[in-house]
Amino acid sequence: GRVIVSVNASERLIPASTLKLLTALTAFHYLGEDYRFKTEFYVRDDGSLVIKGFGDPLLVSEDVQSIAAFLRKHMDFVHHIILDDTYFSKPLIIPGTEMDSIQPYDAPCGALSVNFNSFGFRLQEDGSPVSAEPQTPFVDIAREKIISLTSTAALCSGRIPLSCENNEVPRYAGQVFAFFLAESGIRVTGEIRAGKADPGRDMLVYRHVSSLNLTEIIARLMKSSNNFIANQVFLATGAKAYGPPATLEKGIRAVKQVAADELKIKGISMVEGSGISRENRLSADNFLKILKAFQLHYHLLRHQDGEYFKTGTLNGVHTRVGYLEGADGRLYPFVALINTPGGKTDSIMKNFRRLIR
Repeated sequence: GRVIVSVNASERLIPASTLKLLTALTAFHYLGEDYRFKTEFYVRDDGSLVIKGFGDPLLVSEDVQSIAAFLRKHMDFVHHIILDDTYFSKPLIIPGTEMDSIQPYDAPCGALSVNFNSFGFRLQEDGSPVSAEPQTPFVDIAREKIISLTSTAALCSGRIPLSCENNEVPRYAGQVFAFFLAESGIRVTGEIRAGKADPGRDMLVYRHVSSLNLTEIIARLMKSSNNFIANQVFLATGAKAYGPPATLEKGIRAVKQVAADELKIKGISMVEGSGISRENRLSADNFLKILKAFQLHYHLLRHQDGEYFKTGTLNGVHTRVGYLEGADGRLYPFVALINTPGGKTDSIMKNFRRLIR
């Protein structure tokens, strides 16, 4: 419990992706370690299928295919596909992301999201775009975006995020569901449209539950540092704490509540849950308290050369937090936050290791 070395520990700095530890702690507090995201499927009197999302960050093509196969056992056609994404508020713009980005880390969030709200593509020899993933169909909205992008930029492959504009997020989800419903033998006779599930009128026919619980999702998050997953969890946490629809403000409120009540941290600045925004601010002193609380979950972090760690990188920002294994077998929490252009954490980590060994 004694601080071995401390330099500028009270200075509030940009944490970048190391902020995900605080997001994870808050999610564990409100959702529980075994929480599993759900997606609900209702049938309306006219035969329409209503799909209601609750923010599952890991709903991917393979899940949609298995859902369609299950539904095929109970129906051979649906009229309209009605998409209910009202569990999250709209518009939902994550601070630090760019609206017209072609980088997957700028993918928007949404209550009904498929494939991380992005898609992989490659160009064939004739210049036509196709899916880069054999398990994922290349639906119309993806084709339209790629044709538009390749007409102005020299792109031949990559992973492209959807936009939070023009309802692209639910539209993409609807088109992927429509593809797999048809593939399973279910005829779709109507349109893909927005709507809202009415449990008093619509009949619940299936509730899909994620195969991964929150602990397993956080483990993937800490290793991949996926900003989309982090903010989906962050938003769902806020909705659990203060009721739907999920908003950034509710997520921030939930984090600050846990920080103040459980960690005895006050005065943090936070605008989203992934660390992509430069408006987030935490001090090394703050992080030491976060790490002490997170130590029960240290095994969820990346592990290499006697170190459990999470890194963060933005332009001019390099951060690293975690635990070093000492010669005595104990775990020593460490924090290195560098907001100096050109600065790195390498030399600091060498000194940290020297101090405990």
